[in-house]
Amino acid sequence: MKTHYLIALVLLAMFSSCKKDDNAILISDDDEIITSNDDETIPSNDAPNILLIIADDLGKDAISGYSEGSIKPNTPNIDAIRNTGLSFNNLWVYPTCSPTRAAIITGKYGYRTGVKWAGDTMSNSEDVLHNYIKSQTNNEYATAAIGKWHLAGEGISTFNPETLGMDYYSGLLSGGSGYTQWTLSEDGVNTNQNEYITAKFTDLSIDWINGQEKPWFLWLAYTAPHTPFHVPPTEMHSQGNLPEYSLGMDPIPYYMAAIEAMDYQIGVLLDGIPEAERENTTIIIVGDNGTPNQVAQSPYSNATAKGSLYQGGINTPMFISGAAVSRVGTDDNLISGTDLFATISELAGIEVTEINDSKSFKSLLSSASIIREFQYSEMNNGTDDLWTIKNSQFKLIINANGYEELYDLNQDPYETVNLLDDTLTSAASQAKTALETELSEIRN
Repeated sequence: MKTHYLIALVLLAMFSSCKKDDNAILISDDDEIITSNDDETIPSNDAPNILLIIADDLGKDAISGYSEGSIKPNTPNIDAIRNTGLSFNNLWVYPTCSPTRAAIITGKYGYRTGVKWAGDTMSNSEDVLHNYIKSQTNNEYATAAIGKWHLAGEGISTFNPETLGMDYYSGLLSGGSGYTQWTLSEDGVNTNQNEYITAKFTDLSIDWINGQEKPWFLWLAYTAPHTPFHVPPTEMHSQGNLPEYSLGMDPIPYYMAAIEAMDYQIGVLLDGIPEAERENTTIIIVGDNGTPNQVAQSPYSNATAKGSLYQGGINTPMFISGAAVSRVGTDDNLISGTDLFATISELAGIEVTEINDSKSFKSLLSSASIIREFQYSEMNNGTDDLWTIKNSQFKLIINANGYEELYDLNQDPYETVNLLDDTLTSAASQAKTALETELSEIRN
């Protein structure tokens, strides 16, 4: 466990808990703590760094802090981030990775970008988050994306995400990959790699961060804990002396080991950032979709995990801690993955609370409020379009072939009883009408 980082987080939480809700703590060049009103423009030398970490196939049943699942990995670094910041219970993303990544990086729903399933291609004409931050802050920020891209289609080998307006990209362009045999794309050049991919992405991130003289935004997309199931380096996990994985073996210890290896590398990363830089950094950790069905735990099942519009497929973990966060605990707001676009932009000092399909929830980091009344997600599995929408209680799922499902998540949080199989109560009927109306407004 990276004890220096854990101590730093505790101290930062102590400072944060003492400030007023409308003020943000900043660290000056001489380490003096000062305050700045959120309504004022943040001076460039104190503009916060923003670190977005995307975990690949990480559901709520596979991480501490949520009640789902009975087997949890040992994740001291993620735990420290969670315990000194805010955990979100109602984040909705997409059932697979590419649409979630496109939603975050554009602030748009998938039907607008055309990215609705894994491997779909995002248009090069999209104004991505990195470029938006640079353009709206007069190039004040350095921006980078490191790790899994998976927005340029399958089998792509020549695309350079830097053409979208970010300063630097290095990582894996495609989707699934081996952990020790993979292809690194950097500056449009591909090289074969045999270094453990989670560690390599960490090293690239440390090198890039420590080379910056501006405040920075880093999108770090690990491939962990996505398949293939494998044995990480021994020092990175606590799952014991695992043999190499083969079909028929219990995959859960291997899945947990990959999560633990990612957590270990998050500790390496944060220890590799100079203390003053780290104290001026807001950290966001998010799962891109639910747990794969091979390792889904109760109350989820094979049919309600990754790849589905059920809660196990789209309701994923999100933890935020660091410089911009003064609230500690949990938040039940309805949050969409698209909302990270406006939120990160506002963290960078841009005066934007709503753009495209994105609503900033930056205010939640310091005080409780209501951000959304509805959440929306969707998918196209190659044959059918499906949509889902919910309010604070009811969730509606609609298939393009006309089949519908309605659930009362307050009474039935894991969607076992389709209310449409029986006569609806007045409250459920009114909710269904309201959800249908909102869905029509979103999609038209």
